[in-house]
Amino acid sequence: MGVRVAVFGATGAVGKEMLTILEERLFPADAIHVLASRKSMGKEVSYGDRVLKCVNVDTFDFSTVDLVLMSAGGDVSKEWTPKITKAGAIVVDNSSAWRMDPDVPLVVPEVNPEALAGVTKKRIVANPNCSTIQLMVALKPLHDRAKILRVNCATYQSVSGAGQAGMDELWTQTKGIFVNDHADPVAFTKQIAFNVIPHIDNFMEDGSTREEWKMVMETKKILDPKIKLFATCARVPVFVGHSIAAHIELENPLSAKEARALLRESPGLMVIDKHEDGGYMTPVESVGEFATFVSRIREDPTVENGLALWIVADNLRKGAALNAVQIAEGLNNRGLLKRG
Repeated sequence: MGVRVAVFGATGAVGKEMLTILEERLFPADAIHVLASRKSMGKEVSYGDRVLKCVNVDTFDFSTVDLVLMSAGGDVSKEWTPKITKAGAIVVDNSSAWRMDPDVPLVVPEVNPEALAGVTKKRIVANPNCSTIQLMVALKPLHDRAKILRVNCATYQSVSGAGQAGMDELWTQTKGIFVNDHADPVAFTKQIAFNVIPHIDNFMEDGSTREEWKMVMETKKILDPKIKLFATCARVPVFVGHSIAAHIELENPLSAKEARALLRESPGLMVIDKHEDGGYMTPVESVGEFATFVSRIREDPTVENGLALWIVADNLRKGAALNAVQIAEGLNNRGLLKRG
């Protein structure tokens, strides 16, 4: 018997990608419902060869589904998730609403699948932040082999991380600049076309942004609370695909050659690392791919047992929709989606 699934936020970029990936990975769904707010009711979205019409979430009966893939933002999730779980379904939430809840597992399936057992507490599993996910996939094998003490990373995050409005703004500004139009910012704090903005999410008291804080706290929850991490997160004029330059300090020695071989054998990773022009991955090339890509693997001589990595992934796929579907697969394989 298959799983009855609802995708909440089906008209957004991540919601649409969830539907695509459910079909691509042949997720055993007996039924697929696509849910959105009243203003999007009746809008059509694709699921394989089928076209589905969005249903108003206000009138949907959540007792008729086993699993809800939620991609509707933190405030909406906080309002609706308790109602959904009370009706008996499990929620896999893509927002930040539940990530730091101690009773909610925060899961990257290649890294901490055993945490899925904790879904029985609140019937919620949280999807980590997009940049955190790809970083965790790359760090896990290194931590298991040589124990990570500290990570210093800079992220170069695409505008799709800010939703459709971010993508539209980059497109509009880029076209406008060529005809001498004003590139007035709306979705972002400054012009994004042909620019880099060292600011994602709100500022905190210590000068960090919430995006940087998320990477720190989520790494501790997913991988190891003892790991020290510092991040600078920047928005770049790329439509899809996040990149991270990570500098890692290990407790035990691990050469670049050994790290390269280890990462090649690790789940969810592809190593593209040739010391030649073009022998590395860029965000454009990651679009549509399931894997997290690692390039520029080097020893960092500025610290004892240091390594440097360049990590790239499609943030709409592995950074959001794919990871959520992998969580759903893990729940199903463990029999955790069965009611009663």
